[in-house]
Amino acid sequence: MQRNVPIRSVSRSIAVLQSINRGEWSTVMEISRAVDLPYPTTFRIIQTLMHEGLVVCESDRKRYRVTALVQSLALGYSDRGKLIEAARPCMVGLTQKHAWPVSLTTHVGRSMVVRDSTHTLSSLTFCNYAPGFTLPLLECASGHAFLAHIGAEERLSLLAGLEAHDRRTPLLDMFKSERLVQNIRDNGYATSERNPHTQFPGKTSSIAVPVLVNGEVVAALTLVFFASAIAMAEAVRRYADDLKAAAIEIAEQLTCAQAQAQPQAEEALA
Repeated sequence: MQRNVPIRSVSRSIAVLQSINRGEWSTVMEISRAVDLPYPTTFRIIQTLMHEGLVVCESDRKRYRVTALVQSLALGYSDRGKLIEAARPCMVGLTQKHAWPVSLTTHVGRSMVVRDSTHTLSSLTFCNYAPGFTLPLLECASGHAFLAHIGAEERLSLLAGLEAHDRRTPLLDMFKSERLVQNIRDNGYATSERNPHTQFPGKTSSIAVPVLVNGEVVAALTLVFFASAIAMAEAVRRYADDLKAAAIEIAEQLTCAQAQAQPQAEEALA
């Protein structure tokens, strides 16, 4: 049996479940388009998820949503509470100063996952990207910021996995050759114009900076703005320095928290 080969049906089922989880009530056609799968395949997966109790159908309108049982999938997961605790005041401060929403994301598999955001605090947003919303690693500013600040070996391994699973894009070669990597590192931020993977594709652009603790990327901080409202160059001029300062402040708080926790851990082991 060949190793490291994903089971396609499992990958598709996860994608369908994630798509349903992002919406409130979605039709099969909406889900099919969101995950880029044929309608019959999507329908069969939904029926299986319904059989397992993870999804329910509103019979009158043939729309689907997740059930409370999806929470059972996260029972063994413990969120990085200290990260969110440290980041929240900085995120709120950025939104209060600039009005645009800010998201905190971390890397999971082939995606960047929203851990917290200030979308509910801003009127300058199309929707609320709640914790758990996922963004493809190569299709978002936070993913680019993450990829540019990890080691070359880890980055190439991730890119190989993306290439095996997804369609090839020019960004794969750019990150492999480190052309884009060095540019992002020199600037201290990554950008994404007219974000393709959102609930309203092409309507927003974003700037992301890494949160680095002892040289390790623990998260990315992203400011999202209307693409039609401001050009990227102007957005960078206005917001990049404040984003970088917030990321440094978050990292300092996390470093202090780690230093305070170390004696307690040693005392517990003694």
